[in-house]
Amino acid sequence: MFEVGMYGGSFNPLHMGHVRCMVKAATRCNELNIVISQGIARDEVDLTVKYRWIYMMTKHLPNVRIHILEDSCESKEAYGKELWKTDAEKVKEMIGKKIDVVFCGDDYKEGDNFYKMCYPESEIIYFERDNISSTLIRSNPYKYWDMLPECVRPYYVKKVMLIGGESVGKSTMTIQLARYYNTTFIDEAGRDISMRSGTDKMMMMDDYTDILLTHKMNERKAIEGANKVLFIDTDCLITQFYLEFLNEHTKGKKEHDVLADAIAGINRYDLVIFLEPDVEFVQDGTRNEAIREQREHYSKRIKEIYDAHGIQYQSVSGDYSTRLEQVIQLVDKLLK
Repeated sequence: MFEVGMYGGSFNPLHMGHVRCMVKAATRCNELNIVISQGIARDEVDLTVKYRWIYMMTKHLPNVRIHILEDSCESKEAYGKELWKTDAEKVKEMIGKKIDVVFCGDDYKEGDNFYKMCYPESEIIYFERDNISSTLIRSNPYKYWDMLPECVRPYYVKKVMLIGGESVGKSTMTIQLARYYNTTFIDEAGRDISMRSGTDKMMMMDDYTDILLTHKMNERKAIEGANKVLFIDTDCLITQFYLEFLNEHTKGKKEHDVLADAIAGINRYDLVIFLEPDVEFVQDGTRNEAIREQREHYSKRIKEIYDAHGIQYQSVSGDYSTRLEQVIQLVDKLLK
């Protein structure tokens, strides 16, 4: 058993090869120091995200300490031997104790051995490297999905949202797509909340607050268990449309517009699908007859709201089978 050990990497992203090394290393020393190398001038995963990943993977280990080492090189190639030595001294100062052992993958045995050069006073233990790398994962995270820890996967989940007017098949298609891709989905939060009074014509303003916040929180939760892609039935701007439609003369409308706009400002979707109103309108007892009479008009108004927020969308039309095939093609393209 060693007293003080060190394991470092850029973790861009963290993968199961890293995690297995950490687990093994933590059993071989009384104190394991994990060093996150962050290129602040390079296109890397944000440091706070990397830190969270490593914390989530090691928080059950009381002997693990996490450190941060930043450099301003614009490329990996620019990070040369002089910087190696300088940064190694920074690491030693951060740890503040003699580093008895350095753990690393066996790929470091080849070529210039960074760890032998920079930590000559430490023993080097090489772990057999898995046939995976952060470079490969960055090239196609969905191909190597099984090598991503559960805490890392949400970072790469693609979010696909379906929007449109009433009775265009949003809810059904959202579920169909989730089943097809074996993943999670979010249904429309407003469906149940809007009926608290038995009719959407008697909604209280607090109901809109609940719809807006509940839908966002449901999205945050669902993405944790998503399998590569998450399907979402509408968002805050559809709620904004109904707020406008149902409460034209309500004084509280402007305040809820502000909340909807704020949520829209932090929402990010990889693909937005607009379902055109060219399928039969089905009255399920909750849908508004005024919208039924002017479907094209209100669909245009929804588009205007999304256009005003700078949100691009793909329009899909045709019968239900044609729509589904169109959306599957778009999602498959997104995941390549």
